[in-house]
Amino acid sequence: MSEHSHDKALFAAAEAVRARAYAPYSNFQVGAAILADDGNIYAGCNVENAAYPVGNCAEPSAIAAMLAGGAKRIKRIYVTGPGTAPVTPCGGCRQRIREFADADVTVISHGVDGVPLVQTLEQLLPHSFGPEYLGR
Repeated sequence: MSEHSHDKALFAAAEAVRARAYAPYSNFQVGAAILADDGNIYAGCNVENAAYPVGNCAEPSAIAAMLAGGAKRIKRIYVTGPGTAPVTPCGGCRQRIREFADADVTVISHGVDGVPLVQTLEQLLPHSFGPEYLGR
């Protein structure tokens, strides 16, 4: 794996926000950090509630922070969670990432006690449906 110049900062941002995740039901804290088209890093964590499984995953929380900050597109995204297996975005989050990222955007999935999995969004969500199909 060749390391991108922003990966250490993305990892640090994802881990910092993961420590603040609210996950009393699953006890599975996840952090996500986005390198956006404005050059800034935006982070988000998962937020659960008593109506489990209703809540927010880390990835859409980071996307909301990105949009609130004025950026529009994901250039790279780093997801962290516990354990040794890569913590990949769930299906719904893959589609949410797809809304704001091109197929060649790198998605890094990292169970922090293991080795990061580095894939493009196309590898993670092949044959995806995106906004361009709706004339956007």
